[in-house]
Amino acid sequence: MKSLLKIFMVAGLMTLSLAFLQGEASADTQLASWYGPGLEGNLTASGDVFEPYTEYTAASLQYPFGTRLLVSYGGYSTVVEVTDSGPYYGGRDIDLSAVAAEDIGLTYAGVDYVDVQVLSY
Repeated sequence: MKSLLKIFMVAGLMTLSLAFLQGEASADTQLASWYGPGLEGNLTASGDVFEPYTEYTAASLQYPFGTRLLVSYGGYSTVVEVTDSGPYYGGRDIDLSAVAAEDIGLTYAGVDYVDVQVLSY
């Protein structure tokens, strides 16, 4: 199942890369952090169970629940779905689940600017 998910993510990223190169998509720079420790199993604002180490999710006040985002940082990208509201600290725009942040290398920095592109609402 995990391999199939990665195949779909790679195919999606390739499609998005082509759209971006053709000028059909634009990214927004946002201050991001990540969350997860101590919150695993809690309900998100959307009612989903928060699984920070296995689910590619995000918290945002800007995007509605269910929005799929391409988040890029340091030459790496990942796709997340907005399932929670927040962040409510430090002027941050988006919180990524631990696994999503780890995939793009954000866990080392903790907080930094990322590029965010809407894939679908």
